[in-house]
Amino acid sequence: MIRTLFIAAVAVMITFGVQSQDKETYAEKLGWEKGDRVLILHIDDAGMSYDSNLGTIRALEEGAANSVSVMMTCPWVPGFVKYLKENPAVDAGLHLTMTSEWEDYRWGPLVGKPAAPGLVDEEGAMWRNKRLLKENASGDEVEMEIRAQIERAREMGFEPTHLDSHMGALFSSPKFIKKYVELGIEYQIPIMLPGGHSTALSKQLMDEGSKSVFSVPVEVRMARMVGKRVWNKGLPVLDDLHSVSYGWKLPEGVEATDENLQKMKTERYMEDLQELQPGVTMVIMHCTDTSENFDKISASGDSRRGDLLAMRDPKFKEFIEDEGFILTTWRELKERRDSVK
Repeated sequence: MIRTLFIAAVAVMITFGVQSQDKETYAEKLGWEKGDRVLILHIDDAGMSYDSNLGTIRALEEGAANSVSVMMTCPWVPGFVKYLKENPAVDAGLHLTMTSEWEDYRWGPLVGKPAAPGLVDEEGAMWRNKRLLKENASGDEVEMEIRAQIERAREMGFEPTHLDSHMGALFSSPKFIKKYVELGIEYQIPIMLPGGHSTALSKQLMDEGSKSVFSVPVEVRMARMVGKRVWNKGLPVLDDLHSVSYGWKLPEGVEATDENLQKMKTERYMEDLQELQPGVTMVIMHCTDTSENFDKISASGDSRRGDLLAMRDPKFKEFIEDEGFILTTWRELKERRDSVK
């Protein structure tokens, strides 16, 4: 009986997914031309540390990056919000944070442990990974924390242009995805949701061992269905998502100098972006101007510094122009969606 129901559910999903996938990209729906490749070059983790803030600002002001999201639970948020107030044109959203992954550098939920005990570990900080979050937190607790992070931003005078998810934690469970989508619609704040062809994302998921139906990851088919609902509720939807650069490393034995990091990261970005299909794609990176103290927070300093160096590389800027990419922001996506009947 259970097997029969599973087969029936998959059949419905396949049918609905195939029927709901338009040939027209969301970029076209938003007013760009057929064949246009539209990019958001997006920096995660602003507010996490002073080095994160400095790297983000340098990538925005000196580099090609044009969007950012802020971790409202972290200690260096006030400094970055001050920068946003002084630079109101910056496209800045919320990196909704439900996990605290580092060994000695931790943060907790804004709502506190008494209000949401399922969000915290034995140290009183958020869980270290999305598996533990999924096992311990309820959808209502996650909703409470999302609201708190949005409201804190607004109390500080920072109106987010979009919402996304730190470590993809909000995509780890249907109960969390439901809250994420519902709150985006309620607040009318665009949410990071790749509901289009998701070509780059599909490759990433397949490489990670995702199950597929007709060579399309199940997660992508489900996202396409959710994307239609999000679009119909007045919010923009992404065609694709590129989020693999965090794992790019220098070859064994190559010293992590600025020159080597920049060359490696720039070349990898150019190789991957050249393969992007038409539509609106969000490219995720972590630009950090690492000081001697950053390695006390995380071992990811080389990757993060490499992202900053790549965004500031003249070769990368030339590549974006030569390839005919169109840069956009979440603010522009919302403005374009508002103008579509």
